[in-house]
Amino acid sequence: MARAASLPEARRWFAEELRAVAHIGDERVVEAFAAVPRERFVGPGPWRVLHLGDGYWTTPDADPRRLYHNVLVALDEGSGLNTGEPSLWAYHLDRLGIKAGDRVLQVGTGSGYFTAILAELVGPSGRVLGLEVDAALATAAKQNLADWPRASVRLVEGVVPVEGRWDAVIAFAGASAPPAVWIDALDEGGRALIPLTGSERWGFMLRLDRRRAGIEASSAGRVGFFPCAGARDEAEAAALTHALVDPAGQRELKSLRRDQHKPAKSCWLHGKGWCLSKRELH
Repeated sequence: MARAASLPEARRWFAEELRAVAHIGDERVVEAFAAVPRERFVGPGPWRVLHLGDGYWTTPDADPRRLYHNVLVALDEGSGLNTGEPSLWAYHLDRLGIKAGDRVLQVGTGSGYFTAILAELVGPSGRVLGLEVDAALATAAKQNLADWPRASVRLVEGVVPVEGRWDAVIAFAGASAPPAVWIDALDEGGRALIPLTGSERWGFMLRLDRRRAGIEASSAGRVGFFPCAGARDEAEAAALTHALVDPAGQRELKSLRRDQHKPAKSCWLHGKGWCLSKRELH
């Protein structure tokens, strides 16, 4: 009979599986997933796990090794709030290129699991600030993150301005448009990941890069996300849903325009005071 893996071994195998599934190139991302104990952030087991084909199911027992798979674990099954899919975030964090010493603003901390992953990536000289609208989750995240002093959590109401300049802004909930306060928070050279979702929870991951000439924009793939409180507008969501019918145009995104202009052929999604454009930065 084969020996059962220890918990540290299960965590390591989980991280190595993410290396392959998410095609991770940065060893630091693999090490971050191998270091953070996921069981600290999802409450006592057995756990409710979401399968996109047949819905939620219950783990056979409370063995924390059950958590070290590429699964979504329910935080609030009634509202459909789960921890993020590990492979999705491993993929995006790898390509976002978070470095030691970076300042990261996380919108939607949840229970703090990915906040801890980010804290591992920025290291002792960096900083992670998580914003959370749910008081119970914010309280839990603060407790869960006690071993990561470079990470802090702030309870907020909706989308709020944040002081300082940030190397990365990462939203863990779906917006119907890119909020100006998140874009304004980006330092030069800063990067943002914002899930833009339409009338349903599905949409795409918007990647923004601040340059001297303006803000580059690109689509980083299809996603489904819990809605972001304070960053939803029915008309914007409907316009986004309509724009998503044109995936070829979505792949041609080049910039986020914030200048006043009339809709043109180069505009893939034209909003109030912003536009996702196929026009190159100049």
